[in-house]
Amino acid sequence: MRLTVLGCAGSFPGPESACSAYLVEAEGFRLLIDFGSGSLSALQRYSDMRRVDAILLTHLHCDHMLDACTYVVVRRYDPSGPLPALPVYAPLGAAERIAAAYSTEGEPVDDVYTFYGLQPGTFPIGPLQVTVDRVNHPVETYGVRIEHGGRVLAYSSDTAPCEALLRLAAGADLFLCEASYQDGLANPPDLHLTGGEAGEAATKADVGRLLLTHLVPAWASEASIVEAATAAYAGPVEVVRPGARYDL
Repeated sequence: MRLTVLGCAGSFPGPESACSAYLVEAEGFRLLIDFGSGSLSALQRYSDMRRVDAILLTHLHCDHMLDACTYVVVRRYDPSGPLPALPVYAPLGAAERIAAAYSTEGEPVDDVYTFYGLQPGTFPIGPLQVTVDRVNHPVETYGVRIEHGGRVLAYSSDTAPCEALLRLAAGADLFLCEASYQDGLANPPDLHLTGGEAGEAATKADVGRLLLTHLVPAWASEASIVEAATAAYAGPVEVVRPGARYDL
């Protein structure tokens, strides 16, 4: 199983990265997890934009799904002909939200996407065993656990501390975890994690490696986020970058 980071900026595109989008590959199958603002550009840079087999949208905030709207053009109007409808696993309402963003008339996109509503549980996507659960964010949001070949990748999506996050990350080889806020400030509750909280979750879940994502350079320095995470977690800590690849 391979993880490629396409975009990792938190809340809005940063000066060096698009918003959240992660490509997970196994046995030739390609699952795109989230498709945030600007990430279609990165998909073309690091992969073949036509060779996506399924999409999982963890929630419907723009920084995690907006380029699924732009991607309609890629699949509907390819010069060689329309591409097959793509399975999209997402919270209920994704079809309407994407259609509304793509066209003011709310033109249906069911020729491009076949939607499957997420709910807590475990199910296969291609060769991957996927588990999702609701995490602590203002809108319906799912953290993700992916298993393949005895290896585990966990992804927090956007969340404040919660028990579901620890269950999803338990024993994961790689824990891709958001760290949007700086420790020591009066941050809004039930929205995002600090670097320290990401490190605490990694320790409690006993993960093998902590990959920090969804940092917001305009809000907190990367160095302070990393310092707080490493103070709370003794294992390897890394801030992800666009184009970074991790093999499990």
